Amino acid sequence: QVHLVESGGGLVQAGGSLTLSCAASRSILSIDVMAWYRRPPGEQRELVATLTRSGSASYVDSVKGRFTISRDTTKNTMYLQMNSLKPEDSAVYYCFARDYDDRSWGQGTQVTVSS
Repeated sequence: QVHLVESGGGLVQAGGSLTLSCAASRSILSIDVMAWYRRPPGEQRELVATLTRSGSASYVDSVKGRFTISRDTTKNTMYLQMNSLKPEDSAVYYCFARDYDDRSWGQGTQVTVSS
């Protein structure tokens, strides 16, 4: 399994931006899928964005055009650039990796968007 550590969360006003980072313990070049999930207060965890090994990205409708998932394979790090943040984006954000049958989660980072 790969060990994942998120960072970059915090408190931001509506309309602001944050960039989350997910640092992996080893090379991410061979990882099949990496993704960002989030768990809003009192709700279930939901998929936000995915990035395949080939570099194909996909997003949940609610963040399309505002969030961008990317990676730097030289730093073994995945990112989530979040722009035009809304209060409903407030959640704990988790990094996820699926490599064959192995699944790994980060510990989460809190994002709070004030209105």
